[in-house]
Amino acid sequence: MGSPTVLRRRLGGELGKLRTSREMNAKDVAAALGWSASKLSRIESGQVPLQERDAAKLLAHYGVSSPEEVKHFLSLTRQSRQQGWWHAYGDALPEWFRAYVGFESDATKIVTYQCELVPGLLQTEKYARSVIRAMKPTESSEDVERRVALRMARQQILDRHDPPQLWAIIGEAVIRRPVGDGAAMAEQLHHLADMANDRPNVTIQVLPFSAGAHAAMGASFSVLSFSDIPGSVAYSEVTTSSIYTERPSEVARHEDAFLRLMAASVQPEKSISWLRKVAEEYNE
Repeated sequence: MGSPTVLRRRLGGELGKLRTSREMNAKDVAAALGWSASKLSRIESGQVPLQERDAAKLLAHYGVSSPEEVKHFLSLTRQSRQQGWWHAYGDALPEWFRAYVGFESDATKIVTYQCELVPGLLQTEKYARSVIRAMKPTESSEDVERRVALRMARQQILDRHDPPQLWAIIGEAVIRRPVGDGAAMAEQLHHLADMANDRPNVTIQVLPFSAGAHAAMGASFSVLSFSDIPGSVAYSEVTTSSIYTERPSEVARHEDAFLRLMAASVQPEKSISWLRKVAEEYNE
């Protein structure tokens, strides 16, 4: 059925197309329904859930009378209001990160550059636990375990029958910085190598220190693409917040940076060998 996050974007996009096909101005439509212009804008951009009664008002205003078409829109509205699987984890998932998990759940392609740590979708349980404990030093063991469980649950998208294409570039610092003990790091690096070697949908490259200055100095980011909604979403985060952008020019800049990182990184096959070599160094 898809995640509510993506379904809201799909619903909003379809309603926006309906309005433009009727050659109606957004401001006039909002005024006719007694809404603010910002409310309609947030609905069409998928930023807020849509009530069925409001969906019905919009459809009537646009002259949609076909029972099949009305049923389609109302069904999509109901689905977009349901809670995603991640809501079961409560406070373990910060509010600012929930949209990303929704996008991630429905993405057909994910490209990500990480300069500091292994991408969440590729972390082992031991590595994830050490990272979370380091970043949340005051949290209880119970809360840490909930966050670990959530991170492991996110990885299930890679096991489904139609997994997303995942292309990850990690800085050399990621494989050189010990997270946990040597055995945990060796396990993590072997896991990366195994995923890249055994999964046709997973590609991993390492950006070496020798590459010098590059297109994403100190800035990790991801770009997510989808099959049933146009455009992609670029995402980056800091300690307590995140930034999403769907502006084509800004997404294009992230995509260009990723292409440049690909060219500067060790090729996938050699990256696999390098990961295994460094893993053995941790075992020594």
